[in-house]
Amino acid sequence: MKRNRAQESRAAIERLYITMRHLFTRGTYKPMGVSGESLVQALRVLSPEIYGTITDPEKVELDGLLYVMERLPRGIEQCRYIRLISREGLETSHLDPIVPPKRRRNCYRLDEQVMYVEMTRGRSDIYDILTHLTFLYIESSKIYQNSTDPKGKISINWKMLEEFVKKEESGELFDREAASAYLSHLIGRTFEETSKAVNKFEKSSNSNSLFSIVYHLGKLAMEEIREGKDREISFSATLRERIGHHVYGEQWAGKIMQKLDELDLLERPIHIISANLHSVLNTIYAPQVLDSKSFEDIEQIASSIAMGEKNNAGKKIYAYALKHGFVDIPDQSGTNIGTQIIDTAKLEKPELLPGLTLPEESKQRPVFVVMDYAFGEQAFECMDELLKPFKKGGKEFPLNIVSVSIMGKAGILYGGKGDLMIPDAHVFEGTADNYPFKNELKATDFEGFGLGVYSGSMVTVLGTSLQNKDILRYFMESSWNAIGLEMEGAHYQKAIQSASRIRKSIRSNVKVLYAYYASDNPLETGSTLASGALGMEGVRPTYLITYKILERLFGK
Repeated sequence: MKRNRAQESRAAIERLYITMRHLFTRGTYKPMGVSGESLVQALRVLSPEIYGTITDPEKVELDGLLYVMERLPRGIEQCRYIRLISREGLETSHLDPIVPPKRRRNCYRLDEQVMYVEMTRGRSDIYDILTHLTFLYIESSKIYQNSTDPKGKISINWKMLEEFVKKEESGELFDREAASAYLSHLIGRTFEETSKAVNKFEKSSNSNSLFSIVYHLGKLAMEEIREGKDREISFSATLRERIGHHVYGEQWAGKIMQKLDELDLLERPIHIISANLHSVLNTIYAPQVLDSKSFEDIEQIASSIAMGEKNNAGKKIYAYALKHGFVDIPDQSGTNIGTQIIDTAKLEKPELLPGLTLPEESKQRPVFVVMDYAFGEQAFECMDELLKPFKKGGKEFPLNIVSVSIMGKAGILYGGKGDLMIPDAHVFEGTADNYPFKNELKATDFEGFGLGVYSGSMVTVLGTSLQNKDILRYFMESSWNAIGLEMEGAHYQKAIQSASRIRKSIRSNVKVLYAYYASDNPLETGSTLASGALGMEGVRPTYLITYKILERLFGK
């Protein structure tokens, strides 16, 4: 029986992950050799939306390339050897860490040929970077093919690009339009497309120029094919030993619990919120500092801060917060998840939000533990550790956790960027794990604010870089009734249900609140993650979800 595209795509994802796990266990592989060929073939069959023209034999995918380069260490395209490591002491060396802005992790360039990349977020992080690297190697093969004629002779386009890159590296001026014209032939794009892409890469805070990236990708591919200088990806023994053992999550949660103990907050009602690290802070403290009377007032303040307007209230709110119950806990564990504690007993005004009065007795006032976004399986590792009892002096002290709220970014299947998704279940792609739950948030909570609101199940995917239209349409149009996709929901829910129903380390009736705002629509051309961030469009959904979480928890 002939398989449809959705079935082929699901099989390709399965092959990708089985192969990745095998190569990880093995410890090293050559991405363009026999060992890496199954990854290349599976990624081509899957043809994720974020990688655009990956299956085209000549056209280099430019938006996908920029997306990847902003999440990998600067200069990685120049390195023949890439080694994925755990946190192994390099932070104490003389080497300066390279930290990609869109996927924060410490990376170290040892020399011209070797790049070390710290992996502290778990398996999802490893799968994500291997997928990105496989994409880069596929594109590098196209560049090499476009730089030679059918007889294997190096073209004038490649020789001229080499000259321009040498000038760029030495700081000399060169004709950018002429360079773009030569470059366009090597990437299979028009001059107009190439010029626009060159400008986009110039504006990136992390990436080298498109001229340099294309040249070095092609150069390594050329040296591998013509001179036998193989490229290689390897995994350190320590990384392979630590993965899956909650090493970093345990350290992260331990520091939070220790701080709660120091502040004598362990017995207070605790509400955990996974969100960004500004919306809860500003939503709670803006009414305290600036006498905000409504959500619209708070949104206006948040927009002013996000736009960087002169004399915005950001610093004033933060300074006030530090004196009234706010504690910042920067991450030192390696999880790259910052945390905040907000003790509402220290607030001067008796209201949490306009119209939401706090209990009179200080011991009954809520404490918020706000954690930054986790990444894939890391969500289970960190939440699982945070919901365990605090151990001190040989005794265990269970936390008085009343609620767990998750605000996340997700790909939407029905609406557009900035719209909202209110899930009632998480379906874990590629497994039989499904997590229905009672969501305290309802779609009706968000009506009347000018945003699309959708209810249904969310698909927790193995990686956002593997978004595929055929699979997503299947989840959307079948009885799964999926409204969106994300990477953490099932992992969070697994930890919550394990703690409340099996381990019984938290109350069985813990309140759960989930809401997502759309960062992209992978079913629409030009609206994938590679099309860019939400920017100011993200202020309203982010702050509205935060506001409604607090309203639902403490409203009548």
